[in-house]
This record gives sequence, C-alpha cells and structure tokens, in this order.
Amino acid sequence: MALVRCSFYSDVLEVSTTMTVLLPQATTTQIGMSGSASARAEGAPVLYLLHGMSDDETIWTRRTSIERYVADRGLAVVMPRVERSFYADEVHGHRYWTFLSEELPSLVDQFFRVSSRREDTFVAGLSMGGYGAFRWALRHPERFAAAASLSGVLDLADESYRERRLPDIERVFGDREIAGSDDDLLALLRRAAAEGRTTDLPDLFLACGTEDFLVDGNRAFEQVARESGVPLRSEFSPGTHEWGFWDRTIPDVLDWLPAR
Repeated sequence: MALVRCSFYSDVLEVSTTMTVLLPQATTTQIGMSGSASARAEGAPVLYLLHGMSDDETIWTRRTSIERYVADRGLAVVMPRVERSFYADEVHGHRYWTFLSEELPSLVDQFFRVSSRREDTFVAGLSMGGYGAFRWALRHPERFAAAASLSGVLDLADESYRERRLPDIERVFGDREIAGSDDDLLALLRRAAAEGRTTDLPDLFLACGTEDFLVDGNRAFEQVARESGVPLRSEFSPGTHEWGFWDRTIPDVLDWLPAR
C-alpha cells in the first residue's frame, strides 16, 4: 500500500485541510505483507472511511491495522478530516456536508486513479463517522454500493444523546428540529419506505457493542429498518465504545463489502 497524507485547499471550507489516503500497490518482495493493485481502466474501488468526534483523518491508520487489512483487496481508502462537525453544514462553523458530499469526491477523482462508479464506491465510519456514513448513503444512495456504521450515532434525535452532546449539537445544528428532518437517519429510512425507494438504497451494515452507550440508538435504527423493509445486516456483540472493538470489526466490514 501507498500511504498518502494529502494537504489541499478546500473552496467549500475556505481553508486548507488534509486527508489520509491508502492506495493499492502490487508488491512481490515486501516482507510480511503482500499487496494487490487494480489494473482496471476505471481505477481502484474506493472506501470513504470516516472518523469519530474526538479524532481526525489519521486515526484509522494509528489505532487499527486498516492498511494491512486492505492490502490484498486492491481497495483505496480515503479518510477525510471534518473536525466535530457531524458531517453537516454547521450553523456556527464550516460547510462540512457540502465538502464531504460534493467537493471531496471531485477532488479524490482529480488527485487519484480511483473508480467513481457506484458499484465500486463504499462508505463506512465509527461513532460520529457512522452517522456520517449512513447520512451520506441514505441521502445519496445513487453513489454507493454499500455503507457501514460501527458504533454509530444513529438516533441523533434521541434526547439522552442530545443532552450528552448539547454544546456540539447546538453549534452544528442550532435550534432546528432534528426529528423528521434530513439530519434524522430514522426519518430517512421511513421516507425511503414511504416513497418506495428501499430497493434503491445501498447495502447497509451495522455493528455495535452491547455495552456501548450508543447501543439503544443502534437497536432503534435496526428496528426502523426492519419495519421499513430496508435490508440491513446488524451485529451486536460484547464490547464498548473503544478501538479494540472497531479494530476487530472493520475486517468484517471489508469482508462484507461487495467489492469486485
């Protein structure tokens, strides 16, 4: 794998920012690890891998073996930086949703030889990044073949979570009502069902520890998906909100991805 720390200017954010990118590389003499690269003209399939609230674009490479896990898969991994934004256009801050959903894919396509085809594009994240991954996939299902959330903030309208993160919620979303809006993942599921679009959604994967403080929100998402007829693979296993759980689970996500 090639590890690229890419510094660039964002017109949307109006500031310089960074992303960490893993690019597939075929190797034959590397000790202890092999590699695979795509020879396809359209470029390598790509996974957008999103960080949590207290982290940044380097965290997945620092706290997990993501580089080793993807080396044989010919998969590129793009890890952007979005601060504590919930991957939203902040009321008091920057337009991170616009950056993520519009500018970033265009820049990735410009900078790297990766595929932009739906069947080759995936998104996953942990905690706040799990919310961002499902938000992106449910609002732009035409872009992704699959989306995964690890210990995600999946019920943002839940009062117990809002009380826990009230300063961040107010900074990002202001006083607007989240329940029933485009910021509400459960509402997006119900809306897709009401409009007959469940078959248009990407494949969804949810994993959460049974001792995680976010487990109730994950179970709520699972229930609404079932009631709405949205196919969802869900895995609840012993674990809390910590990197040991995420490092154990991200290989399951990679195995599940419908990557060609």
